[in-house]
Amino acid sequence: MQQQKTEKRATEKRGQKKSKLKIIPLGGLGEIGKNLTVFEYGNDILVLDCGLAFPDDDMLGIDSVIPDITYLVKNKEKVRGIVLTHGHEDHIGAIPYFLKQINVPIYGTRLTIGLVEHKLKEHGLLSRTKLHRVKAGDTVKLGQAFKAEFIHTNHSIADACAIAVHTPLGPVVHTGDFKIDSTPIDGGMIDLARFGELGNQGVLALLSDSTNVERPGFTKSERSVGSTFDDLFRKSDQRILVATFASNVHRVQQIINAAYRYNRKVAVSGRSMENIVEVSMRLGYMNVPEDVLISIDDIKKYRNNQLCIITTGSQGEPMSALTRIAFSDHRKIEISRGDLVIISASPIPGNEKGISNVINELFRKGADVIYEALDMIHVSGHACQEEQKMILSLTKPKYFMPVHGEYRHLMKHAQLAEQTGMKPQNIFISEIGKVLEIGDRSARLVGSVPSGIVLIDGLGVGDVGNIVLRDRKHLSEDGIIVVVVTLQKSTGNILAGPDVISRGFVYVRESEDLMDKAKTVCKNAITSAKKKKGADWSSIKNSVKTALSDFLYEKTKRKPMILPVITEI
Repeated sequence: MQQQKTEKRATEKRGQKKSKLKIIPLGGLGEIGKNLTVFEYGNDILVLDCGLAFPDDDMLGIDSVIPDITYLVKNKEKVRGIVLTHGHEDHIGAIPYFLKQINVPIYGTRLTIGLVEHKLKEHGLLSRTKLHRVKAGDTVKLGQAFKAEFIHTNHSIADACAIAVHTPLGPVVHTGDFKIDSTPIDGGMIDLARFGELGNQGVLALLSDSTNVERPGFTKSERSVGSTFDDLFRKSDQRILVATFASNVHRVQQIINAAYRYNRKVAVSGRSMENIVEVSMRLGYMNVPEDVLISIDDIKKYRNNQLCIITTGSQGEPMSALTRIAFSDHRKIEISRGDLVIISASPIPGNEKGISNVINELFRKGADVIYEALDMIHVSGHACQEEQKMILSLTKPKYFMPVHGEYRHLMKHAQLAEQTGMKPQNIFISEIGKVLEIGDRSARLVGSVPSGIVLIDGLGVGDVGNIVLRDRKHLSEDGIIVVVVTLQKSTGNILAGPDVISRGFVYVRESEDLMDKAKTVCKNAITSAKKKKGADWSSIKNSVKTALSDFLYEKTKRKPMILPVITEI
């Protein structure tokens, strides 16, 4: 009997060796945002991060973009849980949409889970979701194949961690978003010793943040921004408004510290800023002296030199608090001449125009504006080249896959890995949906799984696709023409119309001649279509669309969307 058990364990062990580890990024490669990485071994799947991205300029009306998780839905019985590196939206923002399809436990540090909790309350999912709070140094077991170890790192939000995914083939280290900050505001320096220990034990693969790979040297410490704030607050006798990322708890803490030091009250504007300040204070990640925070409703009770307003909108987002303040759309804050506005963030690629418009408008209103190009008021939360090389050297991975970056960032990071001595054949520049399969002796990219993007528009999830976006683009560029006509059912004769209605194409009162000719074109098209054998509504509509489109293009070189509406009585 004992011999049979021994043979059975040996057989199971051999079976495990035959399994291969699959690493499948469903977001975060070739882009900055919607980070989600799948680890699969045998019958177990671990999901690392579950974020969203903000829409591109051509995604008209779209609120956010999340990863396509079709592959995970098809294999939902294998999914053991989600582990989170930190609480930024591009790492946690898609969780509510994920949980509506696959309900699994979530593991993260206290602040990260606190922010997730707030998000799940809004979606009515909190009661049915298992949230597990861990701390750096903890290890959690997910299924038979995986153990996830949380390793303390530095980033632009508190409680950030790298994750070492321990698998039957060895540990895979995912850095999450990180930098090496030797003088952090809170929480201690990144745990380089643990990275080194894992490296000495043998790291199977490293997946590392590539965001700042084009920048040489080291990223400056968050603490360096504090002295700049102190100097600006000391010199100013006007009202101070500071725009920064809501999630940068340490930055907000330094702003509050400077305000308190120079006897200013602090008001917070912007929904996300209010939420994060509330969560951070409740969980002890932010220490605010008593009576410093005031309601935005009470700012008129204080003189300008007694006030500091911390607001969202550092990226020039159209509906953000700072943008509404700049363009006089905010209900409670109006820019006064002499106000000092500090934009404590660097523009995310693609947002340059928006933030430039906001800065210009603030200057027009008479404010003094300080932004990154003018002063040391922002430092990145991501590692530069020397820090990235240090992680590579400490972990000494067998295989390397750069993540969290556009394609040029991934390429540059791969070159950096070669400089540290890695063999080119062991470096994999992957894409969303591609499968990196790692075995006992080799690793290779082996095909792909369903992947892509899902668009969120209001309460709609995935109901807006390429065709709808194409129509929105068409409408935004050339407008719409609606042709309304009433036909007699028995004879097919025109009883009323055709009326031609223009929206976003031309102003009718200034283009009466064009509109009259358009009506004639429609009338002739209807008459011609009725003469054809087997004419029906569909053929009449197509005739009107074709004839009117050709006419308008000839006269205006524009092609509005044409919508014929035909009724019969």
